[in-house]
Amino acid sequence: MKRLLTITFVTAALLAPAAASAGERVLDGALGAASGGIVFGPVGLVAGGLTGYVAGPNIARGLGLKGHHRHHYARR
Repeated sequence: MKRLLTITFVTAALLAPAAASAGERVLDGALGAASGGIVFGPVGLVAGGLTGYVAGPNIARGLGLKGHHRHHYARR
């Protein structure tokens, strides 16, 4: 159990500076870590967290959960 807490703390400490400037990636990383931890245990926790942090925004946009910023121009 101590090893799991150490891995979680080190991972969080390494991602904290980047997460502070990334905004939405914090939540995506946390959701990925939670789902990975539930399914695959400690290894899934780390892998899910990294995957969620790196690819989370693109996955959410692909699923239509976060809107695309498109400008609709009025017809003349």
